[in-house]
Amino acid sequence: MNKYEKLLNEAVSEGISVDENYTFRGKLKGLYINGSIALSDQLDTTAEKSCILAEELGHHYTSYGNILNLSNIQNAKQEHQARGWAFDKQIGLQGLIDAFEYGCNTSYETAEFLEVTEIFLQEAIDYYRNKFGASVIHNNYYILFIPNLAVGKLVKKD
Repeated sequence: MNKYEKLLNEAVSEGISVDENYTFRGKLKGLYINGSIALSDQLDTTAEKSCILAEELGHHYTSYGNILNLSNIQNAKQEHQARGWAFDKQIGLQGLIDAFEYGCNTSYETAEFLEVTEIFLQEAIDYYRNKFGASVIHNNYYILFIPNLAVGKLVKKD
């Protein structure tokens, strides 16, 4: 079962209906309203659908009210929280480590391994850089975010 299918199952278990082929006007790709998620019929790949569905589930778990006007600071904060939830759900620090251990060397390979788009992956890396700074240690691995993503296993000295 791929990540998109897992997210669909999660939505169903939460009582959320998902319309996977909604026709939006403009550039909107997804929308969460009162226990329903609409995904654009313009989403081409499973990875893209997965990223958008994760963000809309993030709104279910972290947002309240109408936050479409992002010039409102509170709405922008809720949008940021939902995006962070999606990044953690779809990638997380452990996902970056798993991709390294699998042998991924490029952003394309990492995105494919994690079943996300390259754009979503880069936005997640930017999010983690803002959250943790230049680097972070997680589960005996170091993750560098500057100048580019780099992961390595810490070595114990005797």
